[in-house]
Amino acid sequence: MNFREQSEILEMKILSSYASKSSTSKGRLVAEKSCDIRTCFQRDRDRIIHSKSFRRLKHKTQVFLSPEGDHYRTRLTHTLEVSQISRTIARALQLNEDLTEAIALGHDLGHTPFGHCGEEALNEVHKNGFRHNEQSLRVVELLEKGSNPKGGLNLTQEVRDGILNHTGPDKPMTLEGRIVKICDRIAYINHDIDDAIRAGILTMDLFDKPVFDLIGKTHSRRINTLILDVISTSVYKNDIQMSADISKAFLELRQYMFEHVYLNPEAKKEETKARMIVKDLYNHYVDNPKALPSELYELYKDGHGDDAIKDYIAGMTDRYAITKYKNIFIPKFWT
Repeated sequence: MNFREQSEILEMKILSSYASKSSTSKGRLVAEKSCDIRTCFQRDRDRIIHSKSFRRLKHKTQVFLSPEGDHYRTRLTHTLEVSQISRTIARALQLNEDLTEAIALGHDLGHTPFGHCGEEALNEVHKNGFRHNEQSLRVVELLEKGSNPKGGLNLTQEVRDGILNHTGPDKPMTLEGRIVKICDRIAYINHDIDDAIRAGILTMDLFDKPVFDLIGKTHSRRINTLILDVISTSVYKNDIQMSADISKAFLELRQYMFEHVYLNPEAKKEETKARMIVKDLYNHYVDNPKALPSELYELYKDGHGDDAIKDYIAGMTDRYAITKYKNIFIPKFWT
């Protein structure tokens, strides 16, 4: 018996009856020989961590564009916070931590530069629209290069489903995926409060609102309250959810953040420029597809057309997009 088989047996013994077991996974798009050490979900996690798209998250905006400070969240630190919160809940509920972690680490791989304003801009110019969860799935199924000769990381169906359905109306097929879906919101609402105070958009007076008496007035207290509530509400149930009171307070807080931060002119003051960069770059490559990198131009010629252009723009980091824009559109002085 090898190490993987021992781990699979241990999962059967200690995990909840509601948990997804690696030994009964629905499998990959292309069958592979099993690893002697890692379970299938552990391999998925490792493939995501070692991907280029995961590394690029460190230079992609979360909320604030080009902040002057080292402590603002990026798309990468957001991803790590989602992973940490999700694993805590999965462990307490005796669900599969490895599956939960893999979904959490991969859920935003398809996000654009410049945060949600970049997503909105690409959605406006691309004929088929753009949704970052669908792009994240496209990244792991096609764009990243792994063991599958046709492209993609060849992840298990459970991980791919969790990535696709971490946002939107549909529920993930696994409880582990549903944990990530709720923890994505828990993470971004709470760390965006922290960043908004750091940016001077919100003040400490915010914590005088009654909602914070219930959820907590510090970052750690709020996270702890929400985690405990999800665990206590979901235990012994075939679903992941918050209690009615906490859910109502959390939605109130989320609405407040949309009104005062996500739609705040101060937080959005550079977004007009960012939208212009995304749209102009996209239109430039529509007119000049041969200027795409070779791999994406091959994809373009292979029937993907403008989807390959969308893939290129979505994969850019903030600073790469700005540099590329300058090189293409800003005149250079003669030397």
